Amino acid sequence: MMSDGALSQDEIDALLSGVDSSALSGGSTAAVASPAAAGAGGSFDTDALEKFFSSTTGALSANLAALTGTTVSLVGPEVASSSRDNLLTLIPGMVTVVNTNFTSGFPGEHCFIFSEESAKAIASLMTKETDIQLDDMAMSVIGEVVSQIAGTQITALTDKTGNKSIASASPSAANVPKAAAALPAGEFAVMTYGLEMGDGLSHQIWEVLGLSPAVDISNSLGGKSPAKSSGQQMPMGMGGMNMNAGMQMPNMGMNMGGMQMPNMGGMQMPMGMGGMNMGGGMSNLGPTNVQPVQFPNLMQPKLGAHEAGNIGLIMDVSMEMTVELGRTRKLIKEILGMGEGTIIELDKLAGEPVDILVNHKLIAKGEVVVIDENFGVRVTEIVSPMERINDMGYNY
Repeated sequence: MMSDGALSQDEIDALLSGVDSSALSGGSTAAVASPAAAGAGGSFDTDALEKFFSSTTGALSANLAALTGTTVSLVGPEVASSSRDNLLTLIPGMVTVVNTNFTSGFPGEHCFIFSEESAKAIASLMTKETDIQLDDMAMSVIGEVVSQIAGTQITALTDKTGNKSIASASPSAANVPKAAAALPAGEFAVMTYGLEMGDGLSHQIWEVLGLSPAVDISNSLGGKSPAKSSGQQMPMGMGGMNMNAGMQMPNMGMNMGGMQMPNMGGMQMPMGMGGMNMGGGMSNLGPTNVQPVQFPNLMQPKLGAHEAGNIGLIMDVSMEMTVELGRTRKLIKEILGMGEGTIIELDKLAGEPVDILVNHKLIAKGEVVVIDENFGVRVTEIVSPMERINDMGYNY
């Protein structure tokens, strides 16, 4: 059927958002491939991904319940191989996309997609507001939800794979038309979760993994990988030598200058090596004498009188000094619920010395006094130089 040349709403939204509208036209509208089909023909094992991410939903539900203050049930996910065109047929017109790409461990694209209604429901439960708008504050709240989800997944991945370097970028959330959603190019993995919260409605969350992290995570979890040959190929720079597993090389102690090697235990070693002379190079092979290297003890350098005197050059440098009365930790919902008259309990006891910090490093303790009409601090204890050095990260 010929097109009348008019642009669809998705194409208009894409043009306004700087997205290539060609990705929206002429694409397939088929549903996302099933996990079984993708696992058989895809480049990552959807079964391995589904098994792992399903094992994290219990912890995720508990974390989301603590954030929202209501019962939360996260089920799934169903994992499939997809493309941009396929996914756009499944998600609603307006979506909240939260990017939290993996920066190390399994680097690559990683994001979460919520419908506009689901994002509003989550933000409403966390802020206790009924008629909420998806403004910057709401986007920050949704970003915190994704931060909790990604953190739980990273912890589980670290425990499962032993990879200690897994990290992700801080979440960045935006409410956009689906055509403007920043999705990976080509093939990627999609995890579809079901979400039920205190609003009594059923929601969906889509988690998207780029091809590279999907393959790396799948392989680390023991997913399917390309078949490997049973023998070991050892390129020797001399026409190639195929050595089957279990072969043992005897001590040869002979000159091999252009001679044809006999058959040793069923292994053929072609000697067409361009006249390479290995005379005597492999004779009388025996154990190598290995000895530990002796290093001198490292000593802390001592400053001479001249170097110590140079501190006078920085005596007029200004430094920030602060007095810390105490600290505490609060949930986001508690911070958002603060108002005039709210009392915040700190970790310091009444009458306990306050901390005196220079450039955020503890150097002394003191007591609060009043000088005329101003507050002041009387120093009661100086932190020892060794403690200050250790606090700065040095360990002598």
